[in-house]
Amino acid sequence: MLRGLLALWAVAVVRLTLWPAPAPDDTFDVVRAVIGWFVEHGVPVTYAGVEAVANVLMFVPFGVLAGLLLTRRWPVVAIAAGLSTAIELSQRLFLPTRVPTVQDVVLNTLGAGLGLLGLLWWSRRTAVMPGRGGDAVAVSPDD
Repeated sequence: MLRGLLALWAVAVVRLTLWPAPAPDDTFDVVRAVIGWFVEHGVPVTYAGVEAVANVLMFVPFGVLAGLLLTRRWPVVAIAAGLSTAIELSQRLFLPTRVPTVQDVVLNTLGAGLGLLGLLWWSRRTAVMPGRGGDAVAVSPDD
């Protein structure tokens, strides 16, 4: 199941990042309209800000899923950085309509790291603690 979810995530990311045009024009119109509504109501939102948040959020599922699938969790962030770098290099080499940036790599990597941290936090929070009606759970130093 986890591998299937990771494959689904990968297909979505490839579609979002390695298609010649980032999104249909009407998608940008909707995003701009929503941003405009927020600005009109006093919320300082910019397209660059929305794009930055989207880059972080896009890799959060990778951090969670890879963290669950790998026996050692420490390489998850490095793998995410490598995947994001490969995406940006592919855009640079093969997709002249796309604009690859180092910022995207940093934000994607941050997203994977946040996903992994969330997973680790949740794992420790839901672990059975001694004295609470169960056995203690051993935690490996690699977690």
